[in-house]
Amino acid sequence: MSDICHDTLQLAELLIAHPSVTPDDAGCMDLIAGLLQSQGFECEFMDSGPEDFRVRNLWAHRPGRSGQTLAFAGHTDVVPTGPLTQWSSDPFTPTHRDGRLYGRGASDMKTSLAAMVVAVREFLDAEPDPALGLAFLLTSDEEGPAVDGTVVVCQQLKARGQAPQFCIVGEPTSVQRTGDMIKNGRRGTMSGKLTVKGVQGHIAYPHLADNPIHRLAPALAELVAVRWDEGNDFFPPTSWQVSNIHAGTGASNVIPGECVVDFNFRFCTESTPESLQQRLSAVLDKHELQYELKWTIGGLPFLTPPGTLVQAVQQAIAAETGLDTELSTTGGTSDGRFIAQICPQVIEFGPPNATIHKVDEHVVLTDIGPLKAIYRRTLENLNASLSA
Repeated sequence: MSDICHDTLQLAELLIAHPSVTPDDAGCMDLIAGLLQSQGFECEFMDSGPEDFRVRNLWAHRPGRSGQTLAFAGHTDVVPTGPLTQWSSDPFTPTHRDGRLYGRGASDMKTSLAAMVVAVREFLDAEPDPALGLAFLLTSDEEGPAVDGTVVVCQQLKARGQAPQFCIVGEPTSVQRTGDMIKNGRRGTMSGKLTVKGVQGHIAYPHLADNPIHRLAPALAELVAVRWDEGNDFFPPTSWQVSNIHAGTGASNVIPGECVVDFNFRFCTESTPESLQQRLSAVLDKHELQYELKWTIGGLPFLTPPGTLVQAVQQAIAAETGLDTELSTTGGTSDGRFIAQICPQVIEFGPPNATIHKVDEHVVLTDIGPLKAIYRRTLENLNASLSA
């Protein structure tokens, strides 16, 4: 098997051929663990979740002489394919067309996983006793609820005192070419469900009812206009967006008894969940609303300023592609939000993301080699800094 998986493209194709729709790992981690064990990694599975929704998690570790470790992190699960009739080829049969590799997970993120594994093999072939320790943190619960995946492994590593010092998450971060963008942080996400209470009644007798939509409207207008913070050099200002408003019985002559609003904050490091909750509640109280409010914090913001890891990746990208990579914190959340709670330096870097989650997901073949080379050169850069 190791001979078959010697090449990044071949390994990516093997992984794509495993129909690992979340949370089913479909054998991807067994394949990867076998390859890592042959390189001296100790592999430990930390499966979690109920039997009918079992999540596979892998922690693979190979200590280095310095006591400092870089972890490659990622997920083997993929989103559902959508209508098969809309795909130009079977999503779990890796297919080449027009210089591209097609298949579900080609970009998000099985090519990254393959590139990481091959980069580590090449690095260890050249440096069998490195100062830099190496690890892999993999889950099959990133595209799903993300409650039995990376967060579970991070909790165990923290309890054991085994947290890595550096981490590269293989999310597809590039835009036009591999290497043109890395994520050195992400915004936090916090959702709320607001239920404004009123009194149901006949629409012809409004004085006998209390319309919660009318009650809410002035407060909603004020919330839309709030400037929550100004952002900073790394993050845009915190945003607040309403995603759904529900009210009414379905009849046009009934004033509803309640109005439910779903909303979300994407917040930067200039705000905290507590400060945002307090400010929003203050607006609701100012308008004397009768309400219930439930909060869900999906993840805290994290930031890795330019330093050892960022510089190692930037130098690797420049050496392999000539690109002056852009640092960015835009986009949605990733498992980096969990890893950043135990690891001081976390970045995300992978291939272009234009087709992720889409029908006919693909990666350009000429992006694969540079991705692997950048991962390998990053290991070389970090190892050199620890050996100096």
